[in-house]
Amino acid sequence: MDGIHVSPVDLYRAKKTIHGFVRRTPLAASPSLTEIAGSEVRLKMEHHQITGAFKLRGATNAILNLSDAQMQKGVIGMSTGNFGRGLAYAAQQAGIRCVICMSNLVPKNKVEGIKALGAEVRIVGQSQDDAQLEVDRVVEEQGMVALDPFDHPDVIAGQGTLGLELMEQWPQVEAVVVPLSGGGLISGIALAVKSISPTVRVIGVTMEKGAAMYESIKAGKPVQVKEYPSLADSLGGGIGLSNQYTFNMVKALVDDIVLVSEAEIAQGVHHAYWREKQIIEGGAAVGIATLLAGKIQSSGNMAIILSGCNIDMPLHHRIISENN
Repeated sequence: MDGIHVSPVDLYRAKKTIHGFVRRTPLAASPSLTEIAGSEVRLKMEHHQITGAFKLRGATNAILNLSDAQMQKGVIGMSTGNFGRGLAYAAQQAGIRCVICMSNLVPKNKVEGIKALGAEVRIVGQSQDDAQLEVDRVVEEQGMVALDPFDHPDVIAGQGTLGLELMEQWPQVEAVVVPLSGGGLISGIALAVKSISPTVRVIGVTMEKGAAMYESIKAGKPVQVKEYPSLADSLGGGIGLSNQYTFNMVKALVDDIVLVSEAEIAQGVHHAYWREKQIIEGGAAVGIATLLAGKIQSSGNMAIILSGCNIDMPLHHRIISENN
């Protein structure tokens, strides 16, 4: 397919590479969402991953594909939190240096979680673009290996193992609802599920303000967007004006993109806790949110990806305490 430089073979290779380093996460039926949708809904519990988010898959695959010389230089990346935690954990397991650059918009709990895994943290500016400039500077000065949180073939292939896992667990799935930010997760999942069952619909969900991939697809090319504070903080940031992989993959493989409001995201977090007994962050709740808001029509058997649980707990307490 034109513009797609990651293949299903890469996904199966990644699956073999990261086996034993990441968890195979559960797929659980949701009676409450099934009733709302009018067809079966199951939740892919990727927030049960070792670092609390799917990012560990791509980070682990990327690090394990480095040469010995590259490992000696150490790795550096920008992050809204979850990729940083995944990269820090994978680097710690490999015994190599890791530097994570983040903006001031990243919640404190995510910063502390990364530091606890032994990574060096640098807080720079008010956007992922600012953090990326720091990554570029350190690479130039120190020769570290930069790993992109989404627009990297090994990262995409690693995230795609989630899609392969889902198809093994539920071959009858007909629609997959995926949180959308830079596109690494949805690109990998879409490639995985459509290579096995081409008729499966893949639907991306993101927040209304600062939706970089949505605005880029609408414009027909990667564009910059202003970043805003959001309950879905892990979905913030741009896709990179020189995006090489995920823009084309999303354009070719994703069937629809849906936007949800801050109030709808909060309702998704609320529902996950009280009805599903799951603690998830705002970025992971967007799939539930879009179903609750009636913004997605029943497409038969539907899997919703719960991508992470690394939410600030006082914030979570406030959300679940409202209207209860």
